[in-house]
Amino acid sequence: MSRAEAVEAPRRDPEPGPGRRPGVLWSLGLFRSELVTVLRRWRTLALLGVLAAVPILIGIAVKADTGGGGGRGGGGAGGPAFITQITNNGLFLVFAALAATLPVFLPMAVGVVAGDAVAGEANSGTLRYLLVAPAGRTRLLLAKYASVLAFCLIATLVVAVSALAVGALLFPLGEVTTISGTQISFADGLLRAVAIAGVVTVSLAGMAALGLFVSTLTNSGIAAMASTVGLLITVQILGQIPQLHAIGPYLFPHYWLSFADVLREPVYWDQLVKNFELQALYVAVFGSAAWARFTTKDITA
Repeated sequence: MSRAEAVEAPRRDPEPGPGRRPGVLWSLGLFRSELVTVLRRWRTLALLGVLAAVPILIGIAVKADTGGGGGRGGGGAGGPAFITQITNNGLFLVFAALAATLPVFLPMAVGVVAGDAVAGEANSGTLRYLLVAPAGRTRLLLAKYASVLAFCLIATLVVAVSALAVGALLFPLGEVTTISGTQISFADGLLRAVAIAGVVTVSLAGMAALGLFVSTLTNSGIAAMASTVGLLITVQILGQIPQLHAIGPYLFPHYWLSFADVLREPVYWDQLVKNFELQALYVAVFGSAAWARFTTKDITA
């Protein structure tokens, strides 16, 4: 392809015409294809395996440390407080595992998948052929972002289900003591665990949009993945510097652990709403930036 042809490429990608506009089923098929492609990669399976192993290690460590003994732990919003409750109720292993994986392991896995979404296709030479289908760049980008969000949910559920299985195997199950000190039934606690998994998934939406934007900036999948993970680490460090506390509420990980407020009675919504609003802001800004970059990018591979 000549340079002149490459410049014209963004306007020559086939867009759906009046007689062949892709329908909803076609769009769902594109999303399914993208998701299957993501889940078939050995790298993705390895990431999910690591995430599943974290609750197992936590459960074994707590079991070995306590010898299965009980003892009430204090309520609180952090991981250590959840860990002290595990010996009394294995359901708390779900909350402790999510608190342990959310700051680093879960977002790193999402960063790898999101960073590879576009750049990986360009690096392997398949992106150009994907655009031959009557999808258009916008629809393809939306399908890729949807597949990354689906991976966020799958990764979160892998941690939660692994933790629930290990918790049920190693520790007793029963009524759940909330952070507020009240008790709720095990069924209610299980529903709240599902709600927390949903909150964690939403919390990763901003990170996914950022990674997708980075992925549109380069044709190297490795560079995109490394840059996304590097940004995550940088933002985490900035959030821990006291002198920069003023910018903390604007950093996407700031409200990640607000999911603990789901375990209050009644549920405390203030931090949760701020988290949802912040993630929506990141999705809007970096999603728009990814769209602007991808729809005007020279596709030469």
